[in-house]
Amino acid sequence: MPIRPFLYYMKLILAVMALTLGLIGQTVFASSCIAASSPNIPLDSPLYLYLEKLAGFGLITSDVKGLKPFSRAEAARLLLEAESRLPGSSNAPVMVADLIRRVRELVPREIFLFGNPQNRPALFDYDPMAGLRLRMVSLDGLPRDYNRVTWDKAHQSAFGFIGGDLRPLGNGAPVRTTGTEGTPLLENNEGVVFRDGSNLSVNWSAVGYLSDVAVLNLEPLALHTPDSDSLRIAKGYLKIGGGGIELEVGRDANWFGPGYRGALTLTNNAKNFDMVKISSPEPVDVDWVKKYLGALKYAFIVSRFDETGSGQDYRRPWFFGLKVALKPADWLEIGANMVRQEGGPGFSGSVSLKDMIIGGGDNDHINAIAGLDLRVRIPRLRNAELYGEFSGEDSAGPWPIVESYVAGLFLPDLFGNGRDDFRFEYYWASVIAYGDWQFPQGYVYNNMTPGHSQGGGSAQEFFFRYSHWFSVRNTLAVEYFHTQRGIVGKMPGQVEEQKNAFRAFWRLPLYGEWDAGLMYGWERINNLNLVSGARRSNQLFGLDLSYRY
Repeated sequence: MPIRPFLYYMKLILAVMALTLGLIGQTVFASSCIAASSPNIPLDSPLYLYLEKLAGFGLITSDVKGLKPFSRAEAARLLLEAESRLPGSSNAPVMVADLIRRVRELVPREIFLFGNPQNRPALFDYDPMAGLRLRMVSLDGLPRDYNRVTWDKAHQSAFGFIGGDLRPLGNGAPVRTTGTEGTPLLENNEGVVFRDGSNLSVNWSAVGYLSDVAVLNLEPLALHTPDSDSLRIAKGYLKIGGGGIELEVGRDANWFGPGYRGALTLTNNAKNFDMVKISSPEPVDVDWVKKYLGALKYAFIVSRFDETGSGQDYRRPWFFGLKVALKPADWLEIGANMVRQEGGPGFSGSVSLKDMIIGGGDNDHINAIAGLDLRVRIPRLRNAELYGEFSGEDSAGPWPIVESYVAGLFLPDLFGNGRDDFRFEYYWASVIAYGDWQFPQGYVYNNMTPGHSQGGGSAQEFFFRYSHWFSVRNTLAVEYFHTQRGIVGKMPGQVEEQKNAFRAFWRLPLYGEWDAGLMYGWERINNLNLVSGARRSNQLFGLDLSYRY
């Protein structure tokens, strides 16, 4: 991308961010009872399930599910909210006290700071064993291949009826999608791929604090597979600030959207990005924002993808991600998000300011995905939740088009005793989801999509999950999902692929702060990789040993 238009674009982004953050930050640091930096909670930590359970009992209403990870300070804030409502809850299940006790055990420093804001923590502090997880995986199977050419019929309108013929591409055009599933039956694993045979991974987290001003988190990953052994930094970041405004620099996972199994624009399916991030780990504490908008959280990410392709297909684009979530009422959450690959080597010609902001031109040097999400909690139905996410893979003027969807139903208290919950989630990917002709590898990072783990190119999935809580640390969950690929847009020789899969998870306390997790999964795939008659069965057994994870 020519440097001059890129600088114009960056100046515009920085000016908007500076104005917004200046207005927010001026009030936040003066009014918040706590604005302490704290580490982020891993996206697969059971802490999210504990907080979700408390929200399902009606004890938490200010939670924002569409923007993760949560910081430990945010978990402490939500816990204190639950405790404040507990005396007025006449029908709270018995396990609530155990949930509150367990969350307190996992975020003690942040709970103390909230309760004692007048006592600043020590200038320097550290925790060399903030968390540890050993994961053993035995896999009998191979991942699906997402490399595929799909026929895009074009001539589409926004939502099928708005804006007229926004994509007049003649008789249509072929679109290529790329990447791999990663590990069968184990998605959203931050780009860690286990191979056929016996595998072992070790994640270890160490944290250092500079009073309540900054925190440094380092998480190395040692990985053994039948193919290789490696050691890398899975996460490593410095965070400055807290409360309503925070700066994070380094490598970390992110998730945009209310979905449980997946989201359309950004998940932890691919390897974590090296990034600069400005966000609000807790809702913005500004009077006029809370009065007119409700609880507000946001995140703005700048990163750069790795090199892909060669020759005319060579690319190394910039990455921008933006998410804003609002809770205008206790029962309603509204979100808007956008991710885009932009510029880098391999392009020629100038780009108009309009195309840099909106996109949609033939030479805009942009692959953008943007959309909206919604979550509704229904207190009269035991705080059942309905949620959905829509995103457009392309744009024509102001309209996002070629839509994909996630929709779900969550019942946090299935039988009224607090020990059973149920979730259904649906996913639909458009024909060109995660593909782009200007970026031949599409929306892929380290050969995996940072979006929904089931990929694009006309994919559909029905996902069901039931959980039973014997106790807070002893839970059993079973899942079933039916996945289809190549429903529409098939090229000659392609047929629809279908997958049926079952998984079971059992998490239980082992000793002290150590927990164990057992997992078994089995799946059957027909017409593997859209090849008629090709079949495969995969199975996976996993054992996790985790310490304060």
